[in-house]
Amino acid sequence: MSSKADVFRIVSALTVMLVLAGCNNATTPPAAPPPPNVSVTEIKPREVPLHFQYAGRVAAFREVEVRARVSGVLKEKTFVEGSTVKAGDVLFRIDPVSFETEVARAKAQLMDAQAQVSRTQRDAERAKILYDRQVGTLKTRDDALSAYEQAQAALAGAQAQLRAAEINLGYTTVMAPISGVTSLRILPEGSLVGTGQNDSLLTRMSEIDRVYVHFSFPEAELAEIRRLIASGEARGPAGGRLLATIMLSDGTRYEHQGYVDFTDSSIDLQTGTVRGRALVPNPDLKLRPGQFVRVLVEGVTRKDSVVIPQAAVMQGPQGQFVYTIDDKNLASIRPVSIGRDVAGGWIVEQGLKSGDRVVTEGIIKVRPGSPVTATVMKAETSDPSKVTR
Repeated sequence: MSSKADVFRIVSALTVMLVLAGCNNATTPPAAPPPPNVSVTEIKPREVPLHFQYAGRVAAFREVEVRARVSGVLKEKTFVEGSTVKAGDVLFRIDPVSFETEVARAKAQLMDAQAQVSRTQRDAERAKILYDRQVGTLKTRDDALSAYEQAQAALAGAQAQLRAAEINLGYTTVMAPISGVTSLRILPEGSLVGTGQNDSLLTRMSEIDRVYVHFSFPEAELAEIRRLIASGEARGPAGGRLLATIMLSDGTRYEHQGYVDFTDSSIDLQTGTVRGRALVPNPDLKLRPGQFVRVLVEGVTRKDSVVIPQAAVMQGPQGQFVYTIDDKNLASIRPVSIGRDVAGGWIVEQGLKSGDRVVTEGIIKVRPGSPVTATVMKAETSDPSKVTR
């Protein structure tokens, strides 16, 4: 009996101990998770270059039509189509035989006119001598002087005819009016060319060692730039010229920078845009007329601007907001008003001030009023060519 009682007491004691242990475990709360790790950026207002990017199209700096100025048979083409030529290089030759004949005829007429001047001059001198000696009449003297004057006029006319014939003969050699790249010939050798609108065109030329890039920009952006500069919030470009950087279709940056040399004084009523034009050096002839590019207009710098990474901005029912971290490392929601895209993120128009710490990474782990473990990151900037409007 005593042994059975001892066993019962031992089992009872173990049962009580297990129950007590279970009760202790049920009342012990679980350990709290550590604060999430986030990256923050400290707000420091700074000068921010503004970049405006538009679609553009390349055009030649100058385009000319090479036309015949005299009629005749096209005898020779002396250039390679599509090649670069210099101003004054011979492009075509028109058969000069008939024009050489005209020059010879004009020279003969000039010699005859010179002879007439010499003869009438001698006659006028004799008539004057006879009149002075009271041998000749006044009418005879006057007729001789008039004949001399008429001969001088005829001489001037003959000289003009010779000059015109020589000019026409020179026109049989068609030279490049500018330095540039030639196009295809319009008429083959042996064709009869004229001087009219439909039969005088021989080829076209383009001067592309510098090119124009045409683009259009919204009226609102022009108004924004003017407002920022007028209010002192931004400063304009040095020298008053906006710079133009060209981005090629493959995303590469063209190595030669140009400048905006023209903005239209009127607004397109259909599109609400303003026409602009940039002049860009093209010494390597990489840019060709008709080519589509992106124009990055630079030169306006905004003062004391707050910029945050785009990843830091969240969208809520009440609008856009960011998470800020106070000096106790507690997170809170801060509504913000976002401006335009710039290098490094977005400009914040309202909602942040200097010294605020904004969460830029790990945002999904943040809860309002909860503590975080913050690591301060440096503000980053990006390539302005990748900034979109």
